[in-house]
Amino acid sequence: MPISFVDYIDSYKVFHGKNKKTAVKSNGNGNSNGNMSSSSEKPYEHGATSPGPYRAEKGEVDNSPVRLLTPRTIAMGLIVSIGGLIFGYDTGQISGFLEMDNFLNRFADQPGPAFSNAREGTIVGLLSIGTLVGALGSAPIADIFGRRVCIVTWNIVFCIGVIVQISTIDDTWYQIAIGRWVAGLGVGGLSVLTPMYQSETAPRQVRGAMVSMYQLFITLGIFLADCINYGTKNHPGAYSWKLPLGLGFIWPCIMGVGICFLRESPRWDFRHGKIDAARVTLAKSYGVAENHWEVQREMAEIKEKLDAENAGGGQHKWYEVFTGPRMAYRTLLGVTLQALQQLTGANFFFYYGTTIFASVGLSDSYITAMILGGVNFGMTFFGLYVVEKVGRRRALIAGALWMFMCFLIFASVGHFLLNANKEEETAGTVMIVFACLFIAAYAMTWGPIIWAVIGEIFPSRYRATCMGISSASNWIWNFLISFFSPYITGAIDFRYGYIFASCCFAGAVVVYFFLCESKGRSLEEIDTMYIMHVAPWKSTKWTAPEGEDLVTADALFLTPGARNIRKANAAGMEGEQRVEGVPEPNEQHGIHDVSGTGYEPESQGVRGNSVS
Repeated sequence: MPISFVDYIDSYKVFHGKNKKTAVKSNGNGNSNGNMSSSSEKPYEHGATSPGPYRAEKGEVDNSPVRLLTPRTIAMGLIVSIGGLIFGYDTGQISGFLEMDNFLNRFADQPGPAFSNAREGTIVGLLSIGTLVGALGSAPIADIFGRRVCIVTWNIVFCIGVIVQISTIDDTWYQIAIGRWVAGLGVGGLSVLTPMYQSETAPRQVRGAMVSMYQLFITLGIFLADCINYGTKNHPGAYSWKLPLGLGFIWPCIMGVGICFLRESPRWDFRHGKIDAARVTLAKSYGVAENHWEVQREMAEIKEKLDAENAGGGQHKWYEVFTGPRMAYRTLLGVTLQALQQLTGANFFFYYGTTIFASVGLSDSYITAMILGGVNFGMTFFGLYVVEKVGRRRALIAGALWMFMCFLIFASVGHFLLNANKEEETAGTVMIVFACLFIAAYAMTWGPIIWAVIGEIFPSRYRATCMGISSASNWIWNFLISFFSPYITGAIDFRYGYIFASCCFAGAVVVYFFLCESKGRSLEEIDTMYIMHVAPWKSTKWTAPEGEDLVTADALFLTPGARNIRKANAAGMEGEQRVEGVPEPNEQHGIHDVSGTGYEPESQGVRGNSVS
């Protein structure tokens, strides 16, 4: 049976920190201690509610300060973010391989030797197809087996893909492509699980920075790949490209072993009946005792959302990501933003940077690739500052307009000067400068901020599925760009940049009209803004109503399909439930119908003015 309204109010007070001094003595069921069920409880099944309102096990609640940057928190941020490093390293190395003599002699299919557009696009693009499949499959699998087990598994899958590539002999180019597809499965799975684990486990005060570290490690991986490619490019044998591939084993091994020393996500533990384990994990994450008020608050939040999700039998359909409260809007927004992150054109430089700058006539295009990778990595640190200081909307709009300007100049100089054999040396220098300026803007805005936004705009009950769908959009466009770029560049040369410039401008428009500002707001406030149809261009100045419960999707007890609200069981529903709960009137108390009696109530007045 769902918890009573009185029980809900008790847990709600603890959740909002209103009972920080002392714990509630009764759980509404006659028990004096009111303890939450221990880990011996059976896992929740569909339709079951969690084991009653959470309360501290001891008489006093710990109000000591929270230690946010503990060794455990730092270790978690570094170990889990390696998922981004794996992605960045695999992305960055292929650009260098395409220009290495041994790689060309083995796998090229054109005189020169050179790659045809089809073969080059297939080798580069199959990684993205694998990541698409991995991203779509990772969330439901992780909901069954847990985040840690699946993170280890996806790292193993990535290693298998690397083994397939390294074991390539002779000129079997398709083995390289297949190996990249298998490695992509691991990269895609980690692209969803890395930010998911961090957002579910990290202290809420540093959650945004933790999730943004995923993008920081992507840029570190690209930079490391560029540096290693530069160091091995002149070796005449397969060592030139097999050594960078082999070094790729280091990152999944560190992550796979390191995650074994971390605890499971407290959200996953709680949903599977491991209440004590969830409480211990939260306490360790915050660096406090288990009876600390911050732990109580988060335990009550997890319980409240679980109860709401299990309303109506718990058989909620996957398509609720479109039929839920303002979910179609948010799901399509997430898909669009992830697509636009790719359509900014950043990966055009990372996948084909070495090839692009070789065509500009540089004596060593690997050095230029290293410069771009270094700018990308260094400026991402400023991105972690910008996302919290400037705000999401302003940073994304300004970044999109800056990238729009950079690509216009890059494309114009490349087409009208370089391709026309005019001022070639000057044209090459200008193109490199504006490529670096573009990468700097991307690294500070659209690179890290999009990942942070995607983790914020969805309510808890739909977050895993929606993040998987949004990430799939990212990988689809990643593949399309990586596969078709050689064809498009061959047909329209550097005018390809005009397409990316248009997409950058479109990104600024989409953010202005559709994305609400989430800087400094709780996840519940963000949810409320979308449900209440707050105009995005007014969202920066929007303030949550004081003294009122926020309207959030996680607090609504929805029927399967999310088309109706189970009002009898919905916590905080003002209308039907509160009227039904009013006791029968008597002579001293209650609500009496005085219509037609001529009786005038004593406190009628307008806006609280008393009538004597």
